[in-house]
Amino acid sequence: MTTFLKMRAGEAMTIPRILVEPIVRAALLEDLGRAGDITTDAIVPEEMRVEAVIASRQPGVLGGLDAALMAWELLDPTLEFDRLCTDGTRLERGQRVAVIRGRARPVLAAERVALNLLCRVSGVATATRSLADAIAGHKAKIVCTRKTTPGLRLLEKYAVRLGGGANHRFGLDDAMLIKDNHIAMAGSVTRALERAKAAAGHLVKIELEVDTLDQLAEALDVGIDAVLLDNMDPDTLRRAVAMVAGRAITEASGRITRETAPAIAAAGVDLISSGWITHSAPILDLGLDIEG
Repeated sequence: MTTFLKMRAGEAMTIPRILVEPIVRAALLEDLGRAGDITTDAIVPEEMRVEAVIASRQPGVLGGLDAALMAWELLDPTLEFDRLCTDGTRLERGQRVAVIRGRARPVLAAERVALNLLCRVSGVATATRSLADAIAGHKAKIVCTRKTTPGLRLLEKYAVRLGGGANHRFGLDDAMLIKDNHIAMAGSVTRALERAKAAAGHLVKIELEVDTLDQLAEALDVGIDAVLLDNMDPDTLRRAVAMVAGRAITEASGRITRETAPAIAAAGVDLISSGWITHSAPILDLGLDIEG
């Protein structure tokens, strides 16, 4: 297993193995419980060896292959892996992704954890690609949010990049994002921004969520790095982009779908953020078949 997960052929992914391995270990510990795979241990002879193939059962974008293979490697370092595809590959139905050879018991014991990770990450990558393709030709980028599966944020945000998107904040300490509740507690947009600026370090960016053009105007008077234009229709978004006039990054959010995204992108925003691509993306169906 490589030190780094692979993003594309010849290119090292930005997630070191040391960060991914605890996720995989925790999933294995959850599944193996106190006694391991008692079904397989009862039925499959200890010396039996197999060849197993991972294949896609529907079209989509592959993601998380090395994380999946890590589950098998952790149970049996002697297993052999042939990677037939790299993360980011657009898969066809029935396409073979990898081959695993070695002892049958660990192959079966790690199957569910490996496929859970692989199907989930591939599903997020596929959902992101569907939105990225929908806005092709516009300057806007699809970005994710913090609406991620607890414990899987690292992999799901990686999946967004595989699907042609970009990452928003990884956590609350990345940057300041002032939302409606912050404004309500501060008393006004101006007060919220002034307090944020007084506390922010020199490398910390500040973004403000606005629901109206009046709030946007107030924010621009104070000065802001980025504005999140929440639930605005395309016409209002165009007016907002014109008001900003390049003085801040513009991000649209709210009910983003493949159908609505093109009109939103055409309004001229820099970013389109979607929670759906991580919190509600369907899995990509990949399976494991024993061949020999």
